[in-house]
Amino acid sequence: MMAKYRILSLDGGGLRGLITVILLQRLSAEPGLEGWLDDVSLVAGTSTGGLLALAIAKGLDLQTLRDLYQDKGAKIFDDSWIDNVVDLGSVIGAQYNNKNLTHELTSIIGDITLGDLPGSVLVTSFDLDNEDPDPVKRCWKPKLFHNIPGQDNDADILAYKAALYTSAAPSYFPAVDGYVDGGVFANNPSMCALAQTQDSRNAERPPLSDVVLLSVGTGTPLTYIKGKNLGWGIVQWARPLISLMMDGVGGIADYQCKQLLGDRYHRLAPKFPPGVVIPLDAVKRIPDMIDFGSTFPVKDTIAWMKAHWI
Repeated sequence: MMAKYRILSLDGGGLRGLITVILLQRLSAEPGLEGWLDDVSLVAGTSTGGLLALAIAKGLDLQTLRDLYQDKGAKIFDDSWIDNVVDLGSVIGAQYNNKNLTHELTSIIGDITLGDLPGSVLVTSFDLDNEDPDPVKRCWKPKLFHNIPGQDNDADILAYKAALYTSAAPSYFPAVDGYVDGGVFANNPSMCALAQTQDSRNAERPPLSDVVLLSVGTGTPLTYIKGKNLGWGIVQWARPLISLMMDGVGGIADYQCKQLLGDRYHRLAPKFPPGVVIPLDAVKRIPDMIDFGSTFPVKDTIAWMKAHWI
């Protein structure tokens, strides 16, 4: 039997990462799937998915992560009236500072590097300025932080720093060391993870025929924009543009992985009912997220895992 290289990919979505954790818990509670997370070869994540990926790579249990979202979510997304006055309600400043997020990350991840993590991990971010001394080469660019053994990894980067880099969502949190949320190009990081496994600089590269990939979303609203000939400008597009880009790049990653892996790829991407929208910072909707994650049907995912993952 061929050795399987198992990838777990986790989308971005702010507090909706709670939905992801609950879905993972439900899969772990299924008879026959106990301990399936122990078989993950690489866990990849963007934004909130990146935080989860780093924590899973460290070996933290899912209940600890669920408690983080439920008990600390309001603290992380704390928007005081004083802050709103200073940033004019996020018009000229980030909606939230990252002090509380930094505190929680250092509490659960600690002061260790990516290379110290027992599991292989990849998180996406975006470098706003590569600071290349050659002006012809100076630009912004996507960045994949990972600890896969080989010539081109980031084993010496502090894990909590990588968590801050991947979760610095524009307009929500400030940039950190020149990095912003990887959701601007890969809110669904499954294709990034798959491509990284094939990098010639890796110490080992699994054949594509050995790869199985489970991609998990955080809940998606059924969004659409009416009208055939929209002559919108910056103001009208500003509000939906981030969601439009994230859903678009997530959808194309899903298509690409499906074409490359066939039945060895599965996407668990629950969609909210028509009219239901849960923003990524919706602290007051945590009970709704718990209910949604606890009741969304996962039988197809369970069947796929028993057929292809185990």
